[in-house]
Amino acid sequence: MSNLSAVAGSTPDSTGHANPAEAGEADMRAIIRKVAWRLMPLIMLCYLFAFFDRINISFAKFQLQSDLGFSDTAYGLGASLFVIGYVLFEVPSNLFLYKVGARRWIARIMISWGLATAAMVFVNNEWQFYGLRFVIGAMEAGFAPGVLYYLTLWFPASFRGRVTSLLFLASAFSGLVGAPLSGLVLGHMNGVMGMPGWHWLFLLGGLPCVLLGILVLRVLKDRIEDAGWLTSTEKATLASQITRQTQHTEHGHSLLGAIRTPGFLTLGLVYFLIQVASYGLNFWAPHLIRAAGTQNPTVIGLLTAVPYITGAICMVVVGRLSDATGERRKFVCGLLVMAAIGFFAAGFFDKQTTLLIVALAVMGAGVVASIPAFWALPPKLVTGAGAAGGIALINTLGQLGGIVSPVMVGRVRDLTGSTTPALYAIGVTTLICAAIVLYGLPAALRQKDAAA
Repeated sequence: MSNLSAVAGSTPDSTGHANPAEAGEADMRAIIRKVAWRLMPLIMLCYLFAFFDRINISFAKFQLQSDLGFSDTAYGLGASLFVIGYVLFEVPSNLFLYKVGARRWIARIMISWGLATAAMVFVNNEWQFYGLRFVIGAMEAGFAPGVLYYLTLWFPASFRGRVTSLLFLASAFSGLVGAPLSGLVLGHMNGVMGMPGWHWLFLLGGLPCVLLGILVLRVLKDRIEDAGWLTSTEKATLASQITRQTQHTEHGHSLLGAIRTPGFLTLGLVYFLIQVASYGLNFWAPHLIRAAGTQNPTVIGLLTAVPYITGAICMVVVGRLSDATGERRKFVCGLLVMAAIGFFAAGFFDKQTTLLIVALAVMGAGVVASIPAFWALPPKLVTGAGAAGGIALINTLGQLGGIVSPVMVGRVRDLTGSTTPALYAIGVTTLICAAIVLYGLPAALRQKDAAA
């Protein structure tokens, strides 16, 4: 069974027949399956390119630094300036999305950031690098939380663990496919048409986003009522289910209400710490593998895919288990502990390639899977404009981790000649994050989600 079909699943009884309640549930699952097949392939493809355009700087690092003479600190600052642009425009972007509709705004985001990413071929010095990285972040601002908000309009809470896992599965595939592909581009297209390999990497990552933005305008719909591919009965059933499962949310119907909701800012802190770990993996995994003794760009790309493979597997398994049990918090905590173990092991085995790859596999399983598991929590607190702006604000607070992590690791390496102390520091912050998730969240986030 495909992952999209698995979003809905099936629940026949022991006799092979369904009673009336089960028949209604089967109808709901059929509707969800229909919606998933209609929306998720395009959304996942968009998210795949979004994630690749965020991490492709890590693959381009060696050639870019060699050609332009950048230090590790300069590279880390450029990586972080993307996040600064992203953070400054994140909440305004999502509030505007709420007003004009997700379809138009997501398409605008994709087209503008695709063009900005392709423009990296014109970078010749540090200041151009810093400026364009900031612009790319500003253009992409609002995409991820915008898509997460969009999913709350189409999927009931009891299906969001699986659906969110499908979305973030695209980010895992981005690393899985993008890492070896980047190695091939850097290794075999270097010098083609007189351009270095890292130029090709940014062109191939940016220009397809323009085409995807046009597809978004043509394919996506803003509301259930606009879906011509659903019958009137299916529309009413789906809308009723989504409404029923959000009735318990008493706060957070506006951005200000979301901020005042107990536990909301704690979620922002949790996501900040998760992103410190995530950026530590995404921006420095190729460097760790190279420092351990592997020099071939293609091999580095293939090995960098390993943590995304384990992350993808773990993501799908945890998504289904968390939906089946309705338990979100404990799964997030367990994944963060796994990620911390991976960071500690990567620091300890930094000169042993085989054991380092095992450590990165554990790290990837924990970090990559913890992100979709986390995003099942905010909709338990916020709805409406509160969900649009609130999810964006949580994502903004989290993305500050993308400023801290690359700069910290780059600075530590410039000062000490080793990445190990930074890996240990990230491991500690990840354990702190796990403790906050387990003990520091309010009662509303400790409750299990009701079944469909």
